[in-house]
Amino acid sequence: MEEETIIPFEDVLSSLFAEEMGPIHQLYRLSDMNEEEQAQFHHRWRVASDSRRQEIVRHLADISEWNFIVDFSPIFRFSFQDPYAPVRIAALDGLWDSTDSTLVEPILNFLTDDPALDVREAAARALAHFLVMSEWGQARGVNTSLIFDTLLTTFEDPLTALPIKCAALEAMGPFPSPDTTRVIENAYEGHVSELQLSAVFAMGTSADPRWLPVLLDEMENPELEMRAEAARAAGLIGNSEAIEQLAELAIDDDHDVATAAAIAIAQIGGGEADRILNDLLLDPLSAHLHEAIEEALEESTWMDGELPMFPWSKDDMDNDVTSGVIFEQ
Repeated sequence: MEEETIIPFEDVLSSLFAEEMGPIHQLYRLSDMNEEEQAQFHHRWRVASDSRRQEIVRHLADISEWNFIVDFSPIFRFSFQDPYAPVRIAALDGLWDSTDSTLVEPILNFLTDDPALDVREAAARALAHFLVMSEWGQARGVNTSLIFDTLLTTFEDPLTALPIKCAALEAMGPFPSPDTTRVIENAYEGHVSELQLSAVFAMGTSADPRWLPVLLDEMENPELEMRAEAARAAGLIGNSEAIEQLAELAIDDDHDVATAAAIAIAQIGGGEADRILNDLLLDPLSAHLHEAIEEALEESTWMDGELPMFPWSKDDMDNDVTSGVIFEQ
């Protein structure tokens, strides 16, 4: 049996930075680079085009989302200084499970000072992860009060752009504070539809059953996006009182609404939930939901007895099966 030939690192870089980027699997060689390899990478990086740098970091962020062995954090940290905003955004997205408390300060600076609105929005999502990881005891030394206060100040600043307000509100959702309840309630009762959606998202990530009556009402909202968001939030709260209305939404004419409801039912679990999901799996008219249901059931089984995962944006929720977070007061 022939030994596998290891491609020299310089050849890997030549392939990745060629006019047409080489095979995606070569990106794995960028994990755990030694000092010499980092120097070679940085040299190539500085002369690469904006689009190529963005393409590489975005791929690395995507790989990091499902592969827990690789470590591209030095590249993400290095990319913080990149002049091209989409590269900085991709770097922030790649840190979704980081426990490195030294990253908090630069991310706070992104939130408050970066000239690109999209970067500030991505920074809010990244800071939300550090709040949760710290509460789980997996990110020691993180000043969660400073993170929350900065998010709150950003949210309440009348000059803050609406997308950043939404991201900050969603990030504050799981943090145990009276201010969290206040801002969620005020945003929901306001007249800005985007903030109302973010408030419903935050209701779910708060895992606070006080919001369940609101969510049950919103499941009957004529707006598709609000019905779907209410279903997701109910799944995160995990109260079986939502099962009956979620079952109705699981046969909604809109695919996104029905999928969100089916996933929520799986997250809540229990005998009635299992019966509803089995009926859906046997119903040929619900074939479009089968894959989502099976993934949700698999996720629920895998996460049983473990720390729940936390959704950071509504876009993520459209693609990933997640569970809620409950903080100890």
